[in-house]
Amino acid sequence: MQIFDTLRNMKTELEFSDKVRIYLCGVTVYDDAHIGHARTIIVFDVLRRFLESQNIPVEFIQNFTDVDDKIIDRAQQEKIS
Repeated sequence: MQIFDTLRNMKTELEFSDKVRIYLCGVTVYDDAHIGHARTIIVFDVLRRFLESQNIPVEFIQNFTDVDDKIIDRAQQEKIS
C-alpha cells in the first residue's frame, strides 16, 4: 500500500513494524460547522477501518480543541465572554 508522504512530497510504501500509528489533529471549531470538518474525520476513519480490515493493528488518536486563542479573541470581539 502506498501513501502520500507530505514530508518527502511523494508516494511511499507504507511500512510499519508492529502497528500503524495515526495522530489526527482534529477540528478547532471557532465558527459555524462546515463539510470540511466532517471530511477530515471521515477520511481518517475510512483509512483506519481499511487498515484494520487488512488485519493491520492501528493506534488511532484524535484531538478536538475546545478553546484556543482564536476562540477567545472572537468571543471578546463579539462581547460574549
